[in-house]
Amino acid sequence: MGKGQQVAGMLSGTDAIHVATVLEDCVDQLTILGRIMPASFETRVDAVEMVSNELNHLVSGQKELELRYQTILAKKLDLMNSTKNTERLTQVEKEVIEAGADLKNSTHVFGRSLRQNPLTGDNMVKVQEDRMFVERCMADTLSECIQNCSFQALAETVRTQKERKARLQDTILKEENGRRHVRMLNKKLVDIQKEKEIELQQRNNMIAHFKDQLQEMKAKTDMEGKYLKKSAEVTVAQTQKKCTLSEKALQDEIESLKHKIEEEQRCNQEIENFLRAHQEELEKKVDIWMEKYEKDVEAKQHELDVLKASKAKDLDKLQELTKLYKEYEQVVVEDRIEKEKARRKADQEAIELRAATRIQSWWRGVMVRKGFGPYSKKKKGKKGKKGKKGKKKK
Repeated sequence: MGKGQQVAGMLSGTDAIHVATVLEDCVDQLTILGRIMPASFETRVDAVEMVSNELNHLVSGQKELELRYQTILAKKLDLMNSTKNTERLTQVEKEVIEAGADLKNSTHVFGRSLRQNPLTGDNMVKVQEDRMFVERCMADTLSECIQNCSFQALAETVRTQKERKARLQDTILKEENGRRHVRMLNKKLVDIQKEKEIELQQRNNMIAHFKDQLQEMKAKTDMEGKYLKKSAEVTVAQTQKKCTLSEKALQDEIESLKHKIEEEQRCNQEIENFLRAHQEELEKKVDIWMEKYEKDVEAKQHELDVLKASKAKDLDKLQELTKLYKEYEQVVVEDRIEKEKARRKADQEAIELRAATRIQSWWRGVMVRKGFGPYSKKKKGKKGKKGKKGKKKK
């Protein structure tokens, strides 16, 4: 995952709202642009001017790339002649390669632009398809941004388009290599045609020479044929004699083989009789074993039925115990809840008791310090004076 995808997965809410607003405006603009775009520019008055401006722009860009390539190439030649700075020379070589690639791509685009008419409906269809692709991409990105606060779909689309462009560049390179290979093969074909013409002339000369030799060979062949005919007649006579002797030897061998066949047939009959008797004995044993097999199967089936019944009883008992366990578990849970409530109530009462005790202690302290209630000081001096005044009045 690239840095863009990692940042996309960590968008904040505010950034996501801002990006969603921008994407929504972009989608609306693309939709409106698709509605108002014409099917073709051929009917417009300024169509020729549009084509002229586009061609001038392409030509100027091509001239700039050519000038840049020539400048970098001259700089490389100067470095090769003047200094031995390998790092600088390597950097300039990289710049030359990059400039050459840019010039090659620009030349390809320029040639394609010259081959295509921008005023036709095909270009407008291509523009509409590109617009629809961008609109879909923006809509998917908007949906993902709203739902997940990320734009991984946009990064994935960019990566896919880069891979598609790389495949297209590979296809173009393969096509150029194929054209160069075809030109080379055409050149080789011309050379091979010339070589074949020379070789054909030489073979015609050889054919004439072989015809002369053929006449000589015919005369020799006639003489050799007569000799071979006589030699063949002698060889045939010798072969007939040998065949007669071989025929007699083979006839004797046939008689010997017939005798052996009769012995083999007799042995085969005896073996068949023995095998039939053995087969009958085995069939009896098979019947015995089949009967024993059926009895064993019945016994095992009975055991299986007993085990199934026992399993059903155990299953019922398990269900009852499970139900009883759940009831006990419910009782335990309720008891724990009641104990927890009682514990919390006791804790609460203890807290309230401590708070009340502290409040009472504080209030007693206040009463003692302020002299309220039973802790107030009695004014004895004032009472004595009042008694004396009363006596005087009497």
